[in-house]
Amino acid sequence: MKLLSFRTFLLVSMIYSISSCSSDSVETSMVDAASEKIVSYSYSSLELETMNLINAHRVSIGLTPLEKINHMSYKSEEHDNYMITNNVVNHNDFVARSANIMKTLGAKTVSENIAYNYNTPESVVNAWLASPGHKENIEGNFTHFGLAIKTSPTNGRKYFTNIFAKI
Repeated sequence: MKLLSFRTFLLVSMIYSISSCSSDSVETSMVDAASEKIVSYSYSSLELETMNLINAHRVSIGLTPLEKINHMSYKSEEHDNYMITNNVVNHNDFVARSANIMKTLGAKTVSENIAYNYNTPESVVNAWLASPGHKENIEGNFTHFGLAIKTSPTNGRKYFTNIFAKI
């Protein structure tokens, strides 16, 4: 009887240990993946041209150019993909993107511009500069930025997300 009770106790203990360790490691890996710094991003010519126009504007008014960070461009791309998938144009989950950039890159402040349905880098940058809030971000006290431009496969329109940070 004692041997049977001991074996049952041992079996239950092993099952509990295995499931609790497994659960802990899944949670840890999800947290680690969410805060992992993305170091590689492949920029399109439109993205590079848009970034160059933003920096040219900053320099033209006496500000320093912003340094691009691949991780921020990756986060911008994630948001473009979200907007395309959900057929929306918004800043949903900006708080999460901002928190990720602050935690992963050590940013002190983060801001974001989005746009939809512009065909050229010049047209989107001109629209942002014509909008006081967007212009404030472009001319703001930031040191780095990321940008992604993605085209919707269903309607062919471009989605833009531009994230700014002071690091």
